[in-house]
Amino acid sequence: INVENKTYKTAESSIQTAVAPTFNFQSGAQILMEATTGEIIYANNENEHMLPASVTKVMTLLLIMEQIDSGALAYEDMVTCSKKASEMGGSQIWFKEGEQITIDDALKAICVVSANDVTVAMAELIGGSEENFVAMMNNKAKELGMDNTNFMNSHGIDEEGHYTSAKDIAIMARELINKHPNILKYTSIWMDTLRDGKSELTNTNKLIRNYKGATGLKTGSTGLALYNLSASATREGLSLIAVIMKGPTSAIRFEEAKTLALK
Repeated sequence: INVENKTYKTAESSIQTAVAPTFNFQSGAQILMEATTGEIIYANNENEHMLPASVTKVMTLLLIMEQIDSGALAYEDMVTCSKKASEMGGSQIWFKEGEQITIDDALKAICVVSANDVTVAMAELIGGSEENFVAMMNNKAKELGMDNTNFMNSHGIDEEGHYTSAKDIAIMARELINKHPNILKYTSIWMDTLRDGKSELTNTNKLIRNYKGATGLKTGSTGLALYNLSASATREGLSLIAVIMKGPTSAIRFEEAKTLALK
């Protein structure tokens, strides 16, 4: 990672460029942010409304970590699967109605395999209902200045009115990393297990395995959203957040995130 001379922005950012690199991105939007200061190093289509898919869970994780770090929840507390949570489609751990796991294991399930069923169970635990939790998500988005975001659910499955932008994802990712660094213990896991070793987990974020310094953060994909990524990495004391939205393939989102950080 090298940000020397990275003073360039796109025209959309209304800042003059200086020796901007030539990118040939295939994704719909990209942004590179310095995590400590929030400085935007590069941005393209960063305010465009797009479908976040499971990158939505960055906000869900932020609210979970707020509860833990405030003392309202503990890692050893239990979360119970409701009927609604058990019926979630998409990525999941096959959480059964009435089954319980610890918050610690719930975080593994959400961060490593993007489990929708566990996400909904946690939303219900914190908000009393997923609807109440989503209201909390939107309130937090407003508080953080995420002006191009509206959440309709906690998990990111496509829904009318559910959208965000590359810049807003970077904003909430930065808040999560800086205010609740313990989350990186979970987002940096490559492989782990649940249920006494009976359920194997492998991270959906391939950068954790093949990019030096990668610490997270969240992938997301649906047929409409295509392939999204909020990636975080630290090298030599420098922490960067790269967001790729609407990548045409899974591999391209990872390659373009690496391109952003290495240019």
